[in-house]
Formats: sequence, structure tokens, C-alpha cells
Amino acid sequence: MSAPILDRPVSRVVTGRPRVSRPVVAPELRRSDNPAAAVLRAAVGGPISRDNAARATGLSIATVNRQVAALLAAGLLRERADLTAAGAVGRPRVPFEIDHDAYLTIGIHIGAAATKIVAADLRGRILGGLAIATPQTGQDFAVTTVARSAKAFLQRWHRRTPLWAGVAIGGRVDTHTGLVDHPKLAWQGAPLGQVLGDVLELPVSVAPHVEAMAASELLLPTFDARGPEQPADQPGSSLYFYVRETAGIAVTLDGRVHTPSNGPGSIAHLPTGSDVQCTCGRRGCLEVTVGDRALQARAVGRGIIPAHNGTAGTTIADLYRAAESGSAGARELLAERATMLGQTVALVRDMLNPDRVVLGGQAFTGYRPALGHVARAFTQSTQLPPTDIRVSGFGGKVQEFAAVVTSLSAIYADPLTALRRI
Repeated sequence: MSAPILDRPVSRVVTGRPRVSRPVVAPELRRSDNPAAAVLRAAVGGPISRDNAARATGLSIATVNRQVAALLAAGLLRERADLTAAGAVGRPRVPFEIDHDAYLTIGIHIGAAATKIVAADLRGRILGGLAIATPQTGQDFAVTTVARSAKAFLQRWHRRTPLWAGVAIGGRVDTHTGLVDHPKLAWQGAPLGQVLGDVLELPVSVAPHVEAMAASELLLPTFDARGPEQPADQPGSSLYFYVRETAGIAVTLDGRVHTPSNGPGSIAHLPTGSDVQCTCGRRGCLEVTVGDRALQARAVGRGIIPAHNGTAGTTIADLYRAAESGSAGARELLAERATMLGQTVALVRDMLNPDRVVLGGQAFTGYRPALGHVARAFTQSTQLPPTDIRVSGFGGKVQEFAAVVTSLSAIYADPLTALRRI
């Protein structure tokens, strides 16, 4: 069977063309052992020779050659003849890399308060993005508004060919249909995947956002001045612990994010011992104690930050600025939250006993001095030996990268099959 070939991107204006309904495709939140996927993954970190790709993937050189040829024909890879070693003879000596200039995917993270829309290249690097307020006026209007905003944003990138759209969102997601139940937004069976596919005319994948964040740790490189750095291929298990407005966890087992068939579990109502009233009727539930908006409201109530800042309401950023300016009350409140976070992470870690723990979300990254309190509370609370625990390398953009990995996951899992859907 011949490999699918993507047309190189051209600036285009289409008129009178019938709209095409694109499928909803379940995301693949895992490291794939598909040979083409393994070769594509080897190329994410930059130009690589076929010999080195064979060593990195464990595939035979003949298999690597076949997969490189198919991916070159499909347009996902490109050769770098300019990097060929002096004296090397024959095309197999020419390094190859992902073509990160021709294509893009679009990622959308829908949060309780804000929605982020980003474009990414095939390495998972964010090219640009925008933020809009998540509409609060009914699910049909909200879904349509997000889809149209994404369409308008996509039209800025007319020099690149869009391949896929990915959405990361809280609540419960049917990944096969793209239907979403989101109690905080009052969504019930919202046809998010179908609407986005119809408006964007792209295949769409929809994932629970914390599971997608865990997948970004598995699949996406981090970028610095030296270029992309591939994520480590670590066996065993990982616990991803997320807190911002909401709180959630995801578990990774041997290169695959565990996705329960009836939706992700919840840590929102774990007890913390605080006296904060929860909507469930109890006091001290985790999410209403450590969530950003809840913490900001307590800061206003204690007089730490003003109720209004000019014409705009206060935000959690005002609390962070107050702490950085020396406010003892702000620092004390943030230390209280950090201590509760450390204690709760220890509790969940002791229940699951993963090999590694990754902390993600602005509750951990928004105010860096609080991490010392998290670490101390964790160490004092855990009953197990020390473990590998770290903050996500995606920092304050974990939501955006959750959307990016959702948009790339099907391509990364089986690139040639994915292209047949486009």
C-alpha cells in the first residue's frame, strides 16, 4: 500500500466548496511501538541519521529505511542534505528531521474561566496563540463560539497546512464521540468534537485535560536555547497531580496514560481540614480550598488584596504580586495552600505508590517560593521512602501543551494511518 501524500501548503482562498464533516478520533495518550511512529519520534529532537535512528528505536536499519521513505513521501519528514557528513556516499547517509515548517495542528484548552487556542508545529512547539473568556451562556452557544474563534485563529496560518485539532477539557469526555459533560460549565452531552470538526473541517480528538497533561510529559519535548529535548523513556508508573481552578490526577503506566472507561476519577472533594464551605455541603474539600479563584476570594475577604483593582476585578495574580511585594498576609495564605497541597500529594502518592510524581498547574508554578512549603509538607506527611518528585517542565503552559499533545497524539501513534483520515 502506498503512503498517503500531503500537498505542500499554499496560500489558498476557497469559494463555493461544500463543507466536509471530519471524524472525531479518540486520542492516543501513549508511546506507540508502531515502526513509523518510532522513527517519527526519533526525529522530534532534530536531524538524525538512519543509523542513529535504528539505535534509538531498536529497529533494524532496513525497517528504518522503509519507514523514512514512507514518511518522506507522506511529507512528514524532510532530508537535510546540508548536514551530510563529508565523504558520506548514498542517500541513506543523509540526515532527516520532522518537517516543522510546512504543517500545524491546532490545540484548544477549555477551562472553567478561560479558553486557550494555540497553533503548534509537528514537534509540539507552540507557534502562537490567543485566550478568550470561556462563554458561560449555555453549551450550544459556548461550543459554537469556541469553534468559530478557533476557525478565525486558524485562518492566520495560511502558509501552513493544518492537519488535526485537539481539545483538552475538564469534566467527563467520551473520547470516541467527543461528547462532554462539564458540571462547572453546566454542559451535558455537549457535542464538542462534532461541532469543531464541522467548523474547522479537520479530524478532532478530545481528551480529559489532566490525562492530556500527563501525556505531554510522555510525548512532547521541552524547548530551550539548545533546541528540543526529548522526554525520557521511563518505565514504571507516574502520578500527575494538577491544581489550578480545578484539581485532578492522572496515572501513567509503562508509557501509557491510564484512561478509565467511565471517565477520570476525582480528588476535588478530598478533605483538607480547612473550614471552607464546598458546594457539596461539606467543609474543607480540596478544590474549594486550594483552587485559584477560591484562594483569591479568601485573600479579598481577609483584606490582603482589594476587592477591585481599577475597573477590573482582582485575580490570583494580585495575590502573587502582594506576596512578592512583602505582604505577610499574602505569604501566609500562599504558604497555607502550599502546605495543604504537599500533604494531599503525599496522601495520594502513598495510596498509589508510583515510581515518580509530577506536579502541574499554576497552583504549583504561579508563586515559586511556595514550592519549599510543598516539599516540606510532602516529606513530613508521606509514610513511604523518598521518591522522584518534580514540577512539570511546561510550567505555566501545561494547559496549552495538554491541548497540543491531544492534537498530535493520533499522528504520533500511527502517522501513516492518521494521514489517511485527513
